[in-house]
Amino acid sequence: MEKQYFSKIFYALIGVLLIGTGVAFNNLAGLGNDSVGIVYDGIRNFFHLSVEQLGTVSNIVNISLVALLLFIGRKFVSIGTVVYFLPYGLCVSFGSTIYHYLVPDNSFLFRIIFAATGCLLLYLGIAIFIVVNIGVDPFTGVVLVLQEKLKKEYRIVKISFDISFIVIGLLLGGKAGIVTVITALTAGPCIQLFAHKLRMLGSKKKIAV
Repeated sequence: MEKQYFSKIFYALIGVLLIGTGVAFNNLAGLGNDSVGIVYDGIRNFFHLSVEQLGTVSNIVNISLVALLLFIGRKFVSIGTVVYFLPYGLCVSFGSTIYHYLVPDNSFLFRIIFAATGCLLLYLGIAIFIVVNIGVDPFTGVVLVLQEKLKKEYRIVKISFDISFIVIGLLLGGKAGIVTVITALTAGPCIQLFAHKLRMLGSKKKIAV
């Protein structure tokens, strides 16, 4: 049982690494951010921080959300929340380093390739985190609290939450673009598909996820 528990944490960390790398790729490609990444980018821009400090900004945002959850929705804070936010900023910084290392020039072609890669990494990472089922990330925790207090369907609260974050990110100077639109339209279906495939794979290979 203990081995299975640590296996879940290991896979969850892989998911966080992919999410952080995907967010970094999208940000550096300059074709827009997802609904979460645009807030990180907006705060970074508002305080005149460098692109390399995006990981630090993401850490501050996630820690702030966890602190908020401890006051308004403590039951949604779990080991999964901690596993998500502790290494997240480092994973974003790692993704930024990898991007600069792999991209020979910031031509439009490479920006498209890495923006697409960033989206896929983001979707896959979220799907892995969902499948291991050890808790929720800070953003999802806040959405669940709002759903509980507003007594509305999850999808309605989630869409409203994402739109609100996109608006906040834009007002703070975050970069929106084609990636923002694409992630808004494709994130749900792609994450659901990846999660389904991962569950099937885990079942066939008897992986503890």
